[in-house]
Amino acid sequence: MDKLKIALQYLLPKHLLSRAVGKLAAAEAGALTTNAIRWFIKHYGINMAEAQLPDAADYRSFNAFFTRALKAGVRPLSNDPLYLAHPVDGTVSQCGAIVNGRIIQAKGHDYSALALLGGEEALAARFDGGDFATIYLAPKDYHRIHMPIDGVLSKMIYVPGELFSVNPLTARHVPGLFARNERVVAIFETSIGPMAMVLVGATIVASIETVWAGTVTPPTGDKVFTWDYDTQGEDAITLRKGEEMGRFKLGSTVVLLFAKDALAEFAEGVEAEAVTRMGAAFAKIADSTEI
Repeated sequence: MDKLKIALQYLLPKHLLSRAVGKLAAAEAGALTTNAIRWFIKHYGINMAEAQLPDAADYRSFNAFFTRALKAGVRPLSNDPLYLAHPVDGTVSQCGAIVNGRIIQAKGHDYSALALLGGEEALAARFDGGDFATIYLAPKDYHRIHMPIDGVLSKMIYVPGELFSVNPLTARHVPGLFARNERVVAIFETSIGPMAMVLVGATIVASIETVWAGTVTPPTGDKVFTWDYDTQGEDAITLRKGEEMGRFKLGSTVVLLFAKDALAEFAEGVEAEAVTRMGAAFAKIADSTEI
């Protein structure tokens, strides 16, 4: 059955399907939308008591519901200056060292940081010998993405690609999954060096957004787009630890990369299959520089 599920993903028109679902998710269809949201809440066991708007009828579209805000205080931010904060609610897929430029995807599978970041050798070299963490967001999860540390945006890259599912089953069976799916790469300069936040698209992910650029996907064609940003002037885009940096419309994965010697260790309990909660302690920095 697993082999059949994977085979179907290769055969399905994933982009066409995802864009069609995106249009439906953006539709404001009144009672039909509300009923679809109620079914989704029940099916996935979503805790709407945490939502700023807890009633399904409060959302005019499925996208509005899926990217819902949380009530103030339900995700307290780690105030320890020596620790980064988890950027999302989700589940750790893998985390650890970047070895010889390779990142672990699943048992028996790895891929290159160079491919993940869109093929820029100089950029990939900034993360040689560093650390990575991959966090999967399931349909039930909160889908806004937040900053683990204060950062100034220096670069954004849109990388076209496939739209395979990014669930654990697919990660175990599709080689180079995160480096072959459509994605948005955001590079931040931080007090501990460069940090990459890679927002990976997936089947029926209608779009990926950032707070500074709005909707980045889906563009058309197969071209890599790169934007460079001023990190020094008055127009520099600076985001503080815990601030929102982007969101997914439907579920996906975030891959984080850190430079060599940036992290001392991941926080206790941060390991494959561990549940994450945005704002909780994520990783300890390698020196005494305060975040």
